Amino acid sequence: MPPKKKVAKAAKPKGSKAVKPKKATTPKPAAKNKKAAKPSVAKALKPKTKKAPKSVEPEIEQKAQVLASEIVFEGPLFRIERDRLLEPGGTESTRDIVRHNGSVVILALDSTKSKRDPWIVMERQYRHAARQFLWELPAGKLDAGEDPLDGAKRELEEETGYQAKKWKPLVEYYASPGFLGESMQVFVAEGLAAGEAHPEDDEQIELRLVKLSEVLKMIAKGAILDGKTLTSVLLYARQITGKHSK
Repeated sequence: MPPKKKVAKAAKPKGSKAVKPKKATTPKPAAKNKKAAKPSVAKALKPKTKKAPKSVEPEIEQKAQVLASEIVFEGPLFRIERDRLLEPGGTESTRDIVRHNGSVVILALDSTKSKRDPWIVMERQYRHAARQFLWELPAGKLDAGEDPLDGAKRELEEETGYQAKKWKPLVEYYASPGFLGESMQVFVAEGLAAGEAHPEDDEQIELRLVKLSEVLKMIAKGAILDGKTLTSVLLYARQITGKHSK
């Protein structure tokens, strides 16, 4: 009988172990002290703001060159001039301008009881241009060549009867400079003494003393529409608020 053949077993490699598949590893987050870089925003996208100039006055003040002028109307209060002119920008144009000697406005105050909330002399009268009654501060036109302070004293006494011991300027402005050449100068009058009023024949004036706080409420409600009164009262209220807040 032939001898049985031995089947050789496949030799296992020494030291070899089954290799297990490694788990997928997620990338570790960056260290806490290393912040992810943010995309930079281009500086050009942000508008650069220029610092406001120290003075708002123009460096070179130019005036129009009047080529021709004629008076097309003249009345007791004002006149209307038609000017043909060359504007500062070089444009030729024609303008109708109301010429006026100027006006004064009086913010007359009785601050004996309260400096923060003084009483204000107010007038109520009918204004045909506005077609309604308006609450206003005392005011009036200047005579030709008249000193504004002298005119303010005259107007206060004529319209209200009051005289004041202390006067100081508050502001000067143009109410509607597009066509009106009238300058309005506002004065604060204090130390009031009552007297007899002497209004003009066509002036029907109702006088009231109203606290500043009440006038401000009237303004907020839209009960005061007169420009000189709005300008003067609001500016004065802002000034005394700044003084008392310091």
